[in-house]
Amino acid sequence: MPDTENVIHIDPEILGGTPVFVGTRVPLQALIDYIEGGHPLSDFLDDFPTVSHAQAVAALEQAKELLVAQRAVADDRGLSMFGSASCASRE
Repeated sequence: MPDTENVIHIDPEILGGTPVFVGTRVPLQALIDYIEGGHPLSDFLDDFPTVSHAQAVAALEQAKELLVAQRAVADDRGLSMFGSASCASRE
């Protein structure tokens, strides 16, 4: 599996600095939109064949790690990342 730090690239010359998968012009947001829309990863990979399965999984893992880290910081500060109603419903 690729190193997660080498999966996403940001360059002002590529799509105006939109985060894209390395070696492609496919925005990370496209993967997030597919997942958010309830589509399986296979649909995304079929529609964007320049992104490998390993790249997509690594990007999702990196996003998960960032969210977990942000939640830990918010918890340490006594803050809620998602608002009190959302957090209460998750417990």
